[in-house]
Formats: sequence, C-alpha cells, structure tokens
Amino acid sequence: MANNNQAIVEIAQTAGKFTSSIVLQADSKYIDVKSILGLFTTLVNTQDYQLHVHGPDADEAKKAVSEVFAKHDLKVQVVAE
Repeated sequence: MANNNQAIVEIAQTAGKFTSSIVLQADSKYIDVKSILGLFTTLVNTQDYQLHVHGPDADEAKKAVSEVFAKHDLKVQVVAE
C-alpha cells in the first residue's frame, strides 16, 4: 500500500457518505469503517479483510468502499448477507 494514512482517511470519508452500517472484519476483530481510529489499529499490515454492509444504501456503499480498498491495493471480500 502506497500510503496507509491516505487509504485510511479515504476509506473513512467514503464510508461516511452512506447511512448503512459498514463493518470491516479482520480475523476476529470487527471495526466500524467510519472510524478513522478503528481503521488505524486494523489496517496495519497486508491481509485479507471482509466487509459487512447493512442498510438502505448498502449496494452503493459496497461498491464505493470496495473501489477505495482496490485503489490502495487492499484485498477486501464483500460478504453477502
């Protein structure tokens, strides 16, 4: 990942545009993607993440947040609920 701080800020800002709940699962940890502090403590190394999205604009949120992860070379799997 080119710039961890930039990725974290962009992910949180993108997630903040949606009313849906957007949660990142990394191993056994669940982090609110809208929380910059939560992302700083989670996106510390390269690993696979799972994205859980629930709410009225979930489809749009999944697409937008996934695109930001891809832009920063972070692997994320959107979990179908």
